[in-house]
Amino acid sequence: MLTPETIQLWISLIGNSGFPITITIYLFVRFEKKIENLEAVIIKLLEKSGDS
Repeated sequence: MLTPETIQLWISLIGNSGFPITITIYLFVRFEKKIENLEAVIIKLLEKSGDS
């Protein structure tokens, strides 16, 4: 996951936009997939509760 190019990109982002903004972007990207999975589970649960 952390290649030299990725590390250089993160260092550049921290230098250009500041540490808090860079951490926020990282967390949004990391949790995006988990949020999508949670949304799918909620939709399935709502569908099953509507069937009964």
